[in-house]
Amino acid sequence: MNRSFGVGAAVVVLLAAFIVYSSAYVVDMKSQALVLQFGDPRGEPVTEPGLHWKLPFVQNVVYIDKRILNLETSSDEGEVIAKDRKRLVVDAFARYRIVDALRFYRAVGDPALSDARLTPIFISSLRNVVGDNTLEALVRDNRSGLMRTIRDVFNSATHDFGVEVVDVRIRRADLPAANSQAIYRRMQTEREREAAELRAQGQQLAQEIRAKADRDVTVLLADAERDGQIARGEGDATRSEIYAQAFGQDPEFFAFYRSMQAYKAGLKGDNTTMVISPNSEFFRYFGDEAGGGAKR
Repeated sequence: MNRSFGVGAAVVVLLAAFIVYSSAYVVDMKSQALVLQFGDPRGEPVTEPGLHWKLPFVQNVVYIDKRILNLETSSDEGEVIAKDRKRLVVDAFARYRIVDALRFYRAVGDPALSDARLTPIFISSLRNVVGDNTLEALVRDNRSGLMRTIRDVFNSATHDFGVEVVDVRIRRADLPAANSQAIYRRMQTEREREAAELRAQGQQLAQEIRAKADRDVTVLLADAERDGQIARGEGDATRSEIYAQAFGQDPEFFAFYRSMQAYKAGLKGDNTTMVISPNSEFFRYFGDEAGGGAKR
């Protein structure tokens, strides 16, 4: 009798423990919970961390992350066509958080399927925005502005999912491998053409500079020659004037000095030979120091 009572008490305790275990659930700091009764949400989401209670057996709990989540696109999914008809492979990601767990559950169902439901919307938003802009705007001119636009479009499209898009980033935007080589060759040809044009312009400019320099040298030499001729002419005139003044002051001395200059210039060297008459005017001071030799 006592043994049967003990077994019954143990069964009651185990059953009570199982009921308590089935009734309790714990919400941690990074999650929020929805209590479902036969798959239908009951009440508001539970966001306070700690121990909470539900009806056993008829109710279950679905946990939904309330942290900022990441949504990636693959290279195949991120292929878009820009406004200038260039096909691009865009590698982008979005960060979002679930702000309305009840709406999110009704729109998505299983939280594990959230990426599968949101990724097509993200790719559609990405293609719509990039399709309205050129490659230059995406890569260089307005990259940050386009990311903000994609975020706003994606955020508007996911409003009914209870999701708030925090940020959208484009990590890479490249041409497909099949088109890259053709683009690179065209870019190389264009750069070579520009380089040849620049070299031709440089050669033309160098020729113009050299021609101007040659012209300036010719003008400078002509001006210098002219100034030299003028200076030499003025010097000769001054010399002649000095000679004339000296001759006027003492004609005999000037004649003697001029003869000495002629002897010095004409009798250079050790073996000077001259064929000239002894009575020549050139030797007038050899026979008469007074210079009267020419009068004999």
